[in-house]
Amino acid sequence: MVAALVASLRRELADALAALEDTRGELERARARIAELEARLKQNSRNSSKPPSSEGLAKPAPGPRSLRKKSGRKPGGQDGHPGTTLGQVARPDRQRRQVEHLAPLAVTVTEHQLIERECACGHRTKAAAPGGAEAAACYGPRIAAVIIYLYIGQFLSKNRTAQALAELFGIPVSSGTVAALTARAASKLDGFLEHAREHIAASAVAGFDETGFRVEGKLAWVHCARTSTYTLLMVHPKRGKQAMEAMGVLPAFAGVTVHDAWAPYDIYTQAGHQLCCAHALRELQAVTDLAPAGEWCWAAQAAEALTAMQALVSEAISQSRGAVDPAALAEQVTRYRSAALIGIGQTRDRPGTLARKHHALARRLLSRQDDYLRFTQDFAVPPDNNGTERDIRMVKLRQKVSGCLRTLTGARQFCTIRSYLSTAAKHGLSFFDALIMLTEGQPWMPIAA
Repeated sequence: MVAALVASLRRELADALAALEDTRGELERARARIAELEARLKQNSRNSSKPPSSEGLAKPAPGPRSLRKKSGRKPGGQDGHPGTTLGQVARPDRQRRQVEHLAPLAVTVTEHQLIERECACGHRTKAAAPGGAEAAACYGPRIAAVIIYLYIGQFLSKNRTAQALAELFGIPVSSGTVAALTARAASKLDGFLEHAREHIAASAVAGFDETGFRVEGKLAWVHCARTSTYTLLMVHPKRGKQAMEAMGVLPAFAGVTVHDAWAPYDIYTQAGHQLCCAHALRELQAVTDLAPAGEWCWAAQAAEALTAMQALVSEAISQSRGAVDPAALAEQVTRYRSAALIGIGQTRDRPGTLARKHHALARRLLSRQDDYLRFTQDFAVPPDNNGTERDIRMVKLRQKVSGCLRTLTGARQFCTIRSYLSTAAKHGLSFFDALIMLTEGQPWMPIAA
């Protein structure tokens, strides 16, 4: 009897211990899930890839957690900055006070009369219409440039563009006319697109990025390839290799690609890579935000080391030195590596998606060290992909102002003309002047350096 009772109690104890282990497992999984949800709630534009526009009125005020460090300069214009203001002219129409006026806007109409004559043999000859006057009544190049400027350059919808032309100039324009003029302008830019594609592909350093864009009620992707002098935008239904091949830049590119850590970029092994430090700093900030207050965090040290190395490069460039101080650089590299190694150790055995994400970040910082720190060895390489993000941000702004585009063809026309305008601006040419040249049938082309 006693032996049977002991055996029964042992079985019950074993069952209780097993149940306890199950409960502990469930508790660990619950804690991991709670941590993931808390991390998601804490995401903002400073510690994730969320754009500032997504935060609305809840956007956090700049504070001690900002990734931007103090420059030590006073607010406003700096010493030596020329500044601009509205000045007086030498010979005003009225004395003592000057007010800049806009004269009433009026449209002038030029009539071209096409003379037709018949000779004695019965053959009739008629004059050809000049360029831009193919129809009985049509819009001149400057009006067409204004329409495209408002629609593509300033992101008005087709209907609001037509309304603006009617109210400002008294010109009756339909949304169909806006679409037709845009299509005609985009069709003249094939040569420019090929020129930009070739020059970016042949450059020593280029930035690449992609962003979602609503087209035909579905998610499409706008891809951007850029340098300091060229911008190329392309819309495609896919985000990865298929779209990159269609764009035609990366397959022929042998310089240094600046991009985030998205895996498809690594397919192109003939190119060097500079991973975006700004992205890494946001990821590290997200880890730091979850650390207990007052405790040392490996992510904070890694972020400080990355920021310090960028400062070392900026200092070397400002002093016209060809390289960073080796001892100072070695110190920061050691801090960077030790932080990543500690991060790997601390996150290796922790359960949950969030811990795996932090573990992957620490491993990437270490395994891709050369690609994160390439900018410290080659000053022509920027440490971040901010330039590309600025170029591609206009796509998101367009979507925010006027919504999605209804057709893939319209989205392609938008990207084509935005590529042209962005490149023109990088060469000091205004949007409107570039559009006048385009609507006159002589698109501006950058002069190769």
